[in-house]
Amino acid sequence: MTNYEEFIQSKRIVVNPSGFDVDPAGINPMLFEFQRDIVRWALRKGKAACFLDCGLGKTPIQLEWARQVAMHTGGDVLILAPLAVAAQTAREGEKFGVHVTVCRTADDLRPGINIVNYERLHYFTPERFSGIVLDESSILKAFGGSLRKEITEFASGIPYRLAATATPAPNDLIELTNHAEFLDVMSGKEIIALFFTQDGNTTHQWRLKAHARDDFWRWMSSWSVAMRKPSDLGYEDDGFILPPCNVNQQIVDVDAFQSGMLFAVEAVGLDEQRKARRASLDNRVEEAARLVNGNDESWLVWCDLNDESAALAKAIPDAIEVKGSDTAEHKEDAMLGFADGRYRVIVTKPSIAGFGMNWQHCANVVFVGLSHSYEQYYQAIRRSWRFGQKRPVNVHIITSVADGMVTDNIQRKEKQAMDMFDNIVRHMSVTSEVHQTEHNEMTYAEDVATGEDWTLYLGDSIKTIDKIASDSIGFSIFSPPFPGMYAYTNSAHDIGNSTHIDEMIEHFSYLVAPEKLMRIMMPGRMVAIHLMQLTAMKNRDGYIGVKDYRGRVIKMMEDAGWVYAGEVTIDKNPQIQATRNKERGLLFKTLATDSSLMRMALADYLIYFRKPGDNPQPIQAGISSKYNPGAGWITEEEWIEWAAPVWYRMTKDYPGGIRETDVLNVRQAKETDDERHLCPLQIGVIERAVKLWSAPGDTVYSPFAGVGSEGYVSLMHNRKFIGGELKESYFRSAIRNLESAVRERGGRTLFSLMAAD
Repeated sequence: MTNYEEFIQSKRIVVNPSGFDVDPAGINPMLFEFQRDIVRWALRKGKAACFLDCGLGKTPIQLEWARQVAMHTGGDVLILAPLAVAAQTAREGEKFGVHVTVCRTADDLRPGINIVNYERLHYFTPERFSGIVLDESSILKAFGGSLRKEITEFASGIPYRLAATATPAPNDLIELTNHAEFLDVMSGKEIIALFFTQDGNTTHQWRLKAHARDDFWRWMSSWSVAMRKPSDLGYEDDGFILPPCNVNQQIVDVDAFQSGMLFAVEAVGLDEQRKARRASLDNRVEEAARLVNGNDESWLVWCDLNDESAALAKAIPDAIEVKGSDTAEHKEDAMLGFADGRYRVIVTKPSIAGFGMNWQHCANVVFVGLSHSYEQYYQAIRRSWRFGQKRPVNVHIITSVADGMVTDNIQRKEKQAMDMFDNIVRHMSVTSEVHQTEHNEMTYAEDVATGEDWTLYLGDSIKTIDKIASDSIGFSIFSPPFPGMYAYTNSAHDIGNSTHIDEMIEHFSYLVAPEKLMRIMMPGRMVAIHLMQLTAMKNRDGYIGVKDYRGRVIKMMEDAGWVYAGEVTIDKNPQIQATRNKERGLLFKTLATDSSLMRMALADYLIYFRKPGDNPQPIQAGISSKYNPGAGWITEEEWIEWAAPVWYRMTKDYPGGIRETDVLNVRQAKETDDERHLCPLQIGVIERAVKLWSAPGDTVYSPFAGVGSEGYVSLMHNRKFIGGELKESYFRSAIRNLESAVRERGGRTLFSLMAAD
């Protein structure tokens, strides 16, 4: 085992450069200064992402990066690109003096830089390539997509990797995990555990933990560069000022009865949206044709449905139509022909031609139908509205009243995308990243508070435990953090801030070691640990099931020399658990759809361990005259109940059970909504354990004091208490609760003090 400081250092997130340095004089002089610097930064990183807005030169950056990798390694580089972009990239390469071979199969490969459409990746093997570039890498966005998996696996053995797109996470920030996985920065499971929490009442939506937001963006800036304009990174914007983009939304009239509705209102469900869109099709196409046929300028006409495309091609005589069913040859000829001016109007879908093409010659854009994809909408506009465009771009969005939900959704995603760029750019400017390599975690605060019969340390308990005298603790009870579930600080010192269960157990083991917890406990005395098993989720762990956290902790304690003395199961309400966690295995609908994925509710456990040796001060807890006359406080009836293997929850038929909601008020300690799941150990559980395994006057210890639940109960039952807590807001709340316990046990309640006043 490494020493503790070395272990903490290993938990810090470090993105180590794996590339090489290039002399600035060796970079293509045709590139702008910011492009040259980004190329050098990406080469130094070895594996990097460029999230650059459209028109900032992703193509020349990719080409120069690929050229440098090919020269440095003496190997070949593969560029993956959307359809028709390959030929355009080859053209662009000639302008910069870089030869690019357009390939259809492996037989076409030539030494140097090769480019192929994503759809043809299966024709190639990775062993030949020393570098790989993903042009329009947002193709990775599908978290569980087969193409994402194919690309990531293909690239896994390639040492140099570059990803480039203007829309890295068009739908949800969780999509950024796919870029990190492709670049081998961190696995998606680790990213989710470290930075994300389930959003609201669903297991399928994730959002950044409040305390981890800044750290997440700093981490992002250690392997990616983001830019909407050169001045974002401190360069001059000369030549990169966008012309105006005039967006005009036109809402056409629709016959409500035609759409199947009594009145023309916003469609809610997908079926309603489809019906409403078909009902308004003729009107929308007619309006688009009026605009396009009204002049002889170039027009880029976007649609969403096949029927829209066919109707538009018929209504606009000189338009070239590009459909999904067309041959690759036709698609390529049409898109390049539109770029060259051979075709005045192109009618197609953003999903077909919305990525990678440079159509700055066109300043007129019309949408005749919108999907819910912000990425497609944004990329479609940026085919024309991009750096290099000399004229104002006019965008016409032709919708019906029923499309309101679609436009609202796009606007929401647009705001999210802008926020993402803002955050990456801000943290890059703060950290000067085009250089930063390390994620700087918070330095935790240290403090100590004392009161009558209690001491509370603020800080890392693995360090503060050294301040406690040997053989001084009569009983220890605590509920440790759960890996990947409840991490409420960004500190590497937080045991719960672990990316996986193995790291959590390793961290935990430092606390229970012979020189730590074992040292301070009296011989023969008990340590009680409250925990539960952990669920495994498909999107976080790769499978659906249960992880044996309980078993891992038992083994950890035994390895440290503790005697496993037993356990008690704590009953829980399955309905409350299902409602709170929304876990698929607990939902009734799982029983109806596939019961093989169903599971039972997870109980809590109180597992207890004994320090080897003879107890120097026997605990006389029993009241029976046969044993300890007058010395204890547990009745024989209580003992019969408490000796049972299950401590049942309180119900109307069993009022003596554990009340699940009988916990200290934690609202005052919560800093963010992420802590809505904070569940201190129930008072009833602590009371039973304290009365069973300690005596009045004993000192009780909790290294995870939280809001002070264990200390509160211990003081109320005439014990002393020592605790440790890492999070400052909990520390302050615990102080208040410990002070309250001292007042209450002495009869000095809040009400009596008020009466005295």
